[in-house]
Amino acid sequence: MKINFYSFLYILCIVSSFFPNYEVTFLIWLFTVLVTLKKKYSTTIVNFIGLFSVVLITATLSTLFYEYPTFSVIKDFTYLLKPILGLLVGYQIFDKFKSKNFDVFINAGLILSAIHIILIFAAFIKYQSVDMNLIRYEAGFFSDYEVYVFVLLLFSSKFNIEIDKKTRTVYLLVIGFSVFMYLARTNFLQLAILILGIKGYYVLTRKSVKVLSFTVIAVLLSYSTIYYSNPKRNGKGIEALMYKIKIAPEEAFKTKINKDDWKDFNDNYRSFENITTVKRVSAEGTRAIVFGKGIGSTVKIGQKIYTTDGSIITHFAVAHNGFMTIFLKSGLLGVLLLIVFLYLLYKQKRSEYPIINNINMLLMGTAVFLILSTWVFMGVYFKLDNKSIIIGLIIAMREYLLKTNVHELK
Repeated sequence: MKINFYSFLYILCIVSSFFPNYEVTFLIWLFTVLVTLKKKYSTTIVNFIGLFSVVLITATLSTLFYEYPTFSVIKDFTYLLKPILGLLVGYQIFDKFKSKNFDVFINAGLILSAIHIILIFAAFIKYQSVDMNLIRYEAGFFSDYEVYVFVLLLFSSKFNIEIDKKTRTVYLLVIGFSVFMYLARTNFLQLAILILGIKGYYVLTRKSVKVLSFTVIAVLLSYSTIYYSNPKRNGKGIEALMYKIKIAPEEAFKTKINKDDWKDFNDNYRSFENITTVKRVSAEGTRAIVFGKGIGSTVKIGQKIYTTDGSIITHFAVAHNGFMTIFLKSGLLGVLLLIVFLYLLYKQKRSEYPIINNINMLLMGTAVFLILSTWVFMGVYFKLDNKSIIIGLIIAMREYLLKTNVHELK
């Protein structure tokens, strides 16, 4: 693939979000939006941006009732602006690729995988250990983007991706290895969710009910096997992943946490954030419950904790749970708007054109995955996330195909 300025810029947008420097990512995304502005925008993308904009405006207005440090306010503002920028980056930059968009999309994923694999080997050399906690700390914890690329390559014929068999196999092996080595529970679930989506199993039919029922039963049986195998908390390699799977249901949904028990507190910190956020916001009264505590708001933890980047905090400004984060910033109104976005993203219709239908099914799968992703990892609001770019790109791609190639789609 020939790299031009815009394809380089797109790859930079994706790769920059892999590294934990949100300020750099934000500036790259903002610059990309400004240099790729369009004259016309579709109703779909305007509606999505409008929903996220109202969430941001609500949080901003709620700030007027409180006094927060200026830096905290600016930081939160950029976090809530992130999905808007991402949608615009994907939607606008598509015009610079059009028929070559899949090449750019796939190569960005390949570059991410190469970087991840290099970091894995560097971590192994550094620690001389296969302890996956150490390797993941150095090489990265997850990559939703690589899973999307892997799935598109897996179903390349469904999306008219022109790639020879040998190259496709090599790409699948490299990206597949990288995805596996993250040992991320959400990535494995994402892979299954997107595949089921592309297969059309989120459209209610007798067959889809059977397949989804079988899938749920298989997941429950697999979980039971892992649970009763009793993997160790500080296990290495695959055992570390098995332990994380074992505690997954409690980690995000537990209703009582013993802060004095460090194991219970650490293993179920996500639930602790949820419980504490609801208590803190509810204590502020009806206005805070409905409209939130604004940008710059934080929640007191009650003790010092160490974060994955080595810093020590006593308050958190954002929770792992995206719904709780939005509840803190813009209240139930913001949460409702986020749910509306997920509903509209899911509400895709079957098309008479195969590739359009497959794109719609991919968007439906994305909506289903975002419910999970938002609950456990902030969804499109997470500072390392780039799914908003993917969504914007897919929407622009669908519109382009419908406008210019309808006669060829059948």
